[in-house]
Parts: sequence; C-alpha cells; structure tokens
Amino acid sequence: MMRERAAGLVLGLWALALSVALAPTPADAASRVEEVVSPGGIRAYLISEPMLPLLSVSVHFKGGSALDPPGKAGLANMVSGLLDEGAGELDSQAFRTELEDRAVRLSFEAGRDEFTGSLKTLTEHRQRAFELLRLALTEPRFDEEPVERIRSQIQADLRRRSEDPGYVASQTWFETAFPDHPYGRPVRGTVESVAAIGTQDLRRFVQDRLVRDQMTIGVAGDITAAELGPLLDLAFGDLPADGPPIEVEAAVPAVSGTVVVRKPLPQSQVMFGEGGLMRSDPDYYAAYVANHILGGGGFTSRLTDEVREKRGLAYSVYSYLYPTEFAPLWLGGAGTDSVRVGESLEIIRAEVARIAAGDISAEELDDAKTYLTGSFPLRLTSNDQIAGMLVGMQVHDLGIDYIDLRNDLIEAVTLEDLRRVAARLYDPEALLTVVVGDPPGLEG
Repeated sequence: MMRERAAGLVLGLWALALSVALAPTPADAASRVEEVVSPGGIRAYLISEPMLPLLSVSVHFKGGSALDPPGKAGLANMVSGLLDEGAGELDSQAFRTELEDRAVRLSFEAGRDEFTGSLKTLTEHRQRAFELLRLALTEPRFDEEPVERIRSQIQADLRRRSEDPGYVASQTWFETAFPDHPYGRPVRGTVESVAAIGTQDLRRFVQDRLVRDQMTIGVAGDITAAELGPLLDLAFGDLPADGPPIEVEAAVPAVSGTVVVRKPLPQSQVMFGEGGLMRSDPDYYAAYVANHILGGGGFTSRLTDEVREKRGLAYSVYSYLYPTEFAPLWLGGAGTDSVRVGESLEIIRAEVARIAAGDISAEELDDAKTYLTGSFPLRLTSNDQIAGMLVGMQVHDLGIDYIDLRNDLIEAVTLEDLRRVAARLYDPEALLTVVVGDPPGLEG
C-alpha cells in the first residue's frame, strides 16, 4: 500500500511537471546556458531552473548500432535494455526497486550513430539517482536471468515487427540503400543475431563505447553549476577515458528505383528517400525550410495538400531530414490504399521535381519561417526537451548561443537560398522507394 501511495505521488509530480512550462523563452534560455566543468574535468551544458524540484540529465555517447560486430546486429540495442537490470551489488529486482521507490526514471536507447541515456529525478533524490546512473554505466551485472529475459523480449518484438508494414518498409529501405554498409543492418538486430550475443559481447560494448572522450552531457532543472560539478564526477568519473576509434565509412544510397514487398494488405506503407545534407552543411537551414514546405509542415505541406487533401490518395504523407553522421538522408513516407499507390507515387515524384526546379513562392517561404520560428519555443517546454537540446548543441557544434541564434538562422534563409538548395537536394530520379503491400500494376 505504501508503494502504491508513493507511486501515486510520483505520477502526480510528473504530471505537474508536464503541465507547467519549465523553459524560459529562447532568448532568455540562451543567456542561462552554462558550460559546467566538474572538478574532475567532465563538461556539461546546464540550464538551471528551480521552478519545480525536478532534474533531467541527457547523456550521449558516439557510436551506436553501426558499430555492432558482424553477425551480432542488435548488440547496442540489447545493452540499452540491460543497463538498468542490475548493477554493482544490486540485482535486477533490487535496482528496479530503488528506482521506483525514489521516483527515478532511468532509460537508455541505441541509434545508428549514438547510444543515449536519460535520467529524471526529484531534487531530494538526486544524489542517489546519480549513484545509480554511475552503477548502470560502470558496473552493469548482466546476470543470466535478465539477459535471457531481455533477449526473449527483443526477439518477440522482432517477430511482431516482422509483420508491421512500417518497420518492414524502413528496414527494407536501409538494406537496399546500404547493402554493404553498417547502416543496412537493423538497429534492433534479427532474431538470429540477437541469439548470438553473449555476455562478453555486452561487457565489451560497455568497456569500449561508454567512454568519456565520446560523451556529451546536457542537464536541465533544479540544480546549480556548483552543485552539478561533483555529481558529474560521481556519475561519469569512473568511465574509461577513451576507447577504440569509431571507424565507419561515408556512404550514399547505393540504388534508386522501386522495391515492392508483397503482403496482402488493403493499406500499403511507402517509404522513399535519397541522399541529404550533413547537419554541419552551411545549407542545412535552407534545406530545413525547403523540407518544411515540401513535406515537413504537416497539413500545410505540399505533399499533404496534393496527395491527401486535393486527391484523397493517402491518409498520411510526410518527409524529413535525417542527418546521420556518415550518410545524411532526406526521407519520407506515406500510407495509402493499395490500389492507389502508383498514383500517389506519381504525385510525390512530381512535387519533388517541382521544388527541385525552383518552383517556390515568397509566400511559402514566409509561411514556413513564421511556423518554424514561432513553434521553436514548444521544443523547450520541459526539462527533458531542454537537456536533449543541450546535448544536440554540443554534438553538432552549434555553439552555446544556439538557442538565441537559431531563429535568426531560419529568418536569414532567402528565396534564392531555397531554390539553390532545392536543386542540390532533390532529384526525383534518385529516389529509392519501398512499398509494403499489394499494389496492383506496380513492379519493383
């Protein structure tokens, strides 16, 4: 009963945190971003916000599933599911109980280029929360029971996803685009590759990849710089200083054209894409605006207007920039009635060709700027979002004043910039399209 009451209190506090905008305006936030250097030399970006007794930490390590060993795809993902399943002297149940009793939320996630962690805690429990984070990162147990339980959960999830059209479309796209590159391997692995992962593989990943010279930290919430420094040393000071180099070759999608994965579905899932721009590219902001106009602007985008609103061809259609570290991409997707897939693809290619040819109006540019600048503060309304933003600012070398400058960078994009970048970015002939479903008359 006591634990139920504690859980209710925790949920109430987290609900309060979600209901209150913790972040200042972007201009104010920029002046409050501090670079904290711990006594042990560990660096982090911090925005101190004492409005509520809550604290969020985001940690990013370079090197994700792209570094999984051959035949053991899914290693990084499996580690992410096990770090909070026992560490130090605490077995899985004891570790999870400590997290729950203190209202600490600790989670990890693996991507293609990164391995990330998220810590959320009440101020009164932050000392123990940072101690638990240290244990998870430096002394994970990898006991047999949780290892086999998490392995079974991952494999069950993979079997379920094998019937999910969106997952199949995404994985087929990457396998086709990058047949001889690590990006072609599934982040979550396969049933067979996950079965091949042993305890030594898990320990090797932690030893090699969770290292300080590949680490970036963002912190937001009820803590000062002076208070944060010693806690950074507590949580991260015992990590190895460095590890093996990250060696992944740069790549571009290997082929274009259409691939059809036949499944007897009334609704087909479509994924399309081609090469994109690096986040560090000087044209990135112009590309960001161009994508908003084409497919990133929700119901205001051209793809939605032409494919969904005017013709009713799809129930969803969208696009986005995906600036991976070694093969930046522009990607999109659509869900449509199988009998109308061919017509939908014709419209999508036509709109890609139209924007590539420079058919962009000043009104579209103004509307995009208004939305992108006006909606930016909504990305800074919780400690979690702020901590993640602070990490991104460092990972992409955007500068400590990025929050203040970001909207100016959007406003600086001209119509000439858009047309130049659109011609550089978009090529309907280079599109690789994957369709999962049973579209009549469509070959691939």
